[in-house]
Amino acid sequence: MSLALLQRVGYCMTNCMTRLGTMATVKLTEAKARLGELLDKVEGGEEIVITRHGKAVARLSPVIAPKKPLPLDDLAKFRAAMPSLSRPAAELLREIRNEAF
Repeated sequence: MSLALLQRVGYCMTNCMTRLGTMATVKLTEAKARLGELLDKVEGGEEIVITRHGKAVARLSPVIAPKKPLPLDDLAKFRAAMPSLSRPAAELLREIRNEAF
């Protein structure tokens, strides 16, 4: 939403919201009245700090996207393409460890 549009709908930018990069600070009463608009901004990646009597009491932030499942078929193909070791890994690690001392 542009600043002009927000001002047209009565959104009091100078008194109610202070921009700090991608974070905004909103009074509790304004947050109650404009929750839907604030959630739209949060969905867009912004963080909103809600204040009560001038003190920050809450922060609205986007939910972290769930992790994608591992591509197990691709991992199996990758593992099959790896060269096999001439000796067991435990034996190689012991040899490296003993060389260090």
